[in-house]
Amino acid sequence: MPDEIVRTLSLDGLRYRYRVLPQPAPVTEPVIVLGGALQGMYGWPQMDEHLGPHASVVTADLPGMGGADPLPPGTADDLLYAAVTGIIDDLGADRVNLFGFSYGASIAFGCARRDPGRIARLALGGVPAHISRAQRDQWSRAVDRLEAGDAQGLARLTAEALMCLDPERPVHRRELALRYVRRSFVHALTHSPHTERSLRRALERRPDFSGGLSGVPALVFAGEHDTVTSPQRQRAFAATIEGSRFLTIGESDHWVVLERADDVADLVARFVTDRPLEAAPALRPLASLPRPRAGAAGPALPRAGG
Repeated sequence: MPDEIVRTLSLDGLRYRYRVLPQPAPVTEPVIVLGGALQGMYGWPQMDEHLGPHASVVTADLPGMGGADPLPPGTADDLLYAAVTGIIDDLGADRVNLFGFSYGASIAFGCARRDPGRIARLALGGVPAHISRAQRDQWSRAVDRLEAGDAQGLARLTAEALMCLDPERPVHRRELALRYVRRSFVHALTHSPHTERSLRRALERRPDFSGGLSGVPALVFAGEHDTVTSPQRQRAFAATIEGSRFLTIGESDHWVVLERADDVADLVARFVTDRPLEAAPALRPLASLPRPRAGAAGPALPRAGG
């Protein structure tokens, strides 16, 4: 497989970059992966493994993320949508597949609404379609630990707030994922000068998941124990996208991309190559799957969860 290519772009004076792992004989459009607020472009090796045989894989440090320039206060999301469009243009692609997780789901959804003709397929996971005031207050108190110089405390409180710690609800590799999230936050706080600003912006944002979407085949999935936004609310959001499919992945929470990393990557790979999802390993914990609605738009995907 060819070596990766890293490109630096600029938008409104802000430098950002993307990484592409080219596929010389792709069977589908390039796949752009957009992750959480502190997830950089080198945090998706499972996507390289599962998507790489089928498509060019693109990961990014958008403005305000990873090694990119920080976002000025009050920056609108339109700038992030334009940054993604800049990547599509720089790739020379007419259309791309777009996968957004958590914070990245709102960016991906906004891009699809802004210019649906450029999006071949849309996959969204861990969609923060509803965040309560109590949740925002809890996360804000965690970020305030930085004022006391307590990066470890912030990492612990934030990781615990984003994960399901109820022992009655099984989560695959829960303790491993918890330790990884804590370390990731500490690493970002130590090595990125604008991590605090990025965290506070993520807290203050009110992403717009209203208004629906049509003309773009879409898949929405959630960990069955997601405590950030419940699977029921995520399913209600998915229903606003014409012809979309929603499913839940068993024994996982909001950090399903860590707890079931290979399963999620396999699921996305199947979706963007129009392969049946019924045999996807991620669905094995679901004992039965209702049949898709007859005549629904988009690829034939199972409806499940919720």
